[in-house]
Amino acid sequence: MKPSGMIKLDKVFPACHSVLDTEIWNKLVAECGGNPESETLVQTSTSFMGKLGLPEFLPELARLELTISKVRNEKNSLPPLVDHLQINPTICLLELSWKNIHFLVNSDNPSSGKAPEPGNERILIWRHPKTGKSIVSPATDEDLLVLKMVLEGIDSDDVAPEGGLPVGAIDRALRRASARGLILAPRSRIRRDRDSFPVGEIADEAFFESPFFTIQWHITQACDLHCRHCYDRSGRSPLDPGQAIGFLDDLRTFCRSRHVMGQVSFSGGNPLLYPYFLDLYRAASDRGFVVAILGNPASEKTIGALCEIQKPAYYQVSLEGLREHNDFIRGRGTFDRAIEFLQILRDFTIPSQVMLTLTKDNIDQVLPLAEMLRDHVDTFNFNRLSQVGEGADLLLPTHDAYAAFLHEYVAATKSNPIMGLKDNLINIIRYESGMEPFGGCAGYGCSAAFNFVALLPDGEVHACRKFPSLIGNIFENSLAEIYDSEIARRYRAGTQACRSCPIRPVCGGCLAVVHGQGLDIFTERDPYCFMKLDP
Repeated sequence: MKPSGMIKLDKVFPACHSVLDTEIWNKLVAECGGNPESETLVQTSTSFMGKLGLPEFLPELARLELTISKVRNEKNSLPPLVDHLQINPTICLLELSWKNIHFLVNSDNPSSGKAPEPGNERILIWRHPKTGKSIVSPATDEDLLVLKMVLEGIDSDDVAPEGGLPVGAIDRALRRASARGLILAPRSRIRRDRDSFPVGEIADEAFFESPFFTIQWHITQACDLHCRHCYDRSGRSPLDPGQAIGFLDDLRTFCRSRHVMGQVSFSGGNPLLYPYFLDLYRAASDRGFVVAILGNPASEKTIGALCEIQKPAYYQVSLEGLREHNDFIRGRGTFDRAIEFLQILRDFTIPSQVMLTLTKDNIDQVLPLAEMLRDHVDTFNFNRLSQVGEGADLLLPTHDAYAAFLHEYVAATKSNPIMGLKDNLINIIRYESGMEPFGGCAGYGCSAAFNFVALLPDGEVHACRKFPSLIGNIFENSLAEIYDSEIARRYRAGTQACRSCPIRPVCGGCLAVVHGQGLDIFTERDPYCFMKLDP
């Protein structure tokens, strides 16, 4: 028969129970009277160490498990929303005189961790605000710094110089702590207004609020290629280095005020041809931004230099079909050069993406190209041609041909893991098939001027780079003023023609295609839409 209170003690002190054989555990329970509501087992294990032959670390393990139990059963709920950074109120900091004890409570197989050994160690225990799960982790210097900053209201800009670190390193530490639930952060202010934005049948809040804000920065018009579908070959003058870094500071201010992670996707032209590219890339990294590159193939030396600063979140290159057609569009030898470059990215473990601009002439090559790239790239996507600039001389497929292609593409994704979902109209197929929607072009259907804007070399800010959609200029207004402007709000709202659509939050068509077809982007819907709507 089990001693009184043994079942409760098993639940509060499972690790202590697991390290003792049954006979010793039963004797320990009998000695402490089976009372898990106090320090009884901790005190008893200390007092009867020699008599019962207990492991020396057992009292500390019992202290840890008792604290975990208290955190787990704490009745005070975590606040669902905060308006500034706060410490998670469930956190407990425990000073232990034995190291590695946390392995005994964190692992299903305690033998997989390091063995307990004498030595001081500080342990943090808290409940994650989203999962409610109790977390046990050694307190790192970074953890303690973040907790001190939040507790005392110290800003990253003040901490970074003292530690000789770029401010981005401190911002990243805060984000890591927030992701782990050590601190509570305000919700993103980049979110749809559900009182005025069409909701349709989309219930998932994730499609209405973005934790990221991306600048697609075309830092130069200079390019080593002359593609037949290029949408802008104009001679825009690039920002000088001081102006460019000044904009990064403005972007950081904007992202902090909106409580979002900032991403800078460098593009062009070919961004690597900007004379001060590495300096600008480093400045973006130093400010804590996620950095990505949309450009042409580069040398192994260049990629190595980037990785010494910060590994890109991804590097995107373009292919326009199989070898013959691609080289017709982008130039002789560009297909093989891109394939060779994808291997360089793989050698540096940089996530790689290939983007195809879909036209009437290459629609039949998309699936064969995706199959050929299966072992070369991490993600393959396509965009429909924007018929602006030199792309105005090329043709898109017919409405029916494109709808049939999308069905074939979606079917092929089931067997080819590199094939991504990007075109918003794919959500029509998912809706008609009873499947959950995906985020569409940039995670939120048409994301023009929502969680994404394009910055051109001369300071112009556009809602989308693929067609003229000017919403401001950084030489005239801050990014916040541009984002909050009436014209930016108009682009965010999209076309009136889609307001009654059940999947509007994850679709909205493609404004660039609408524009390229000579239609009004604010009143007419994507001419390739095949959603059947009630009148």
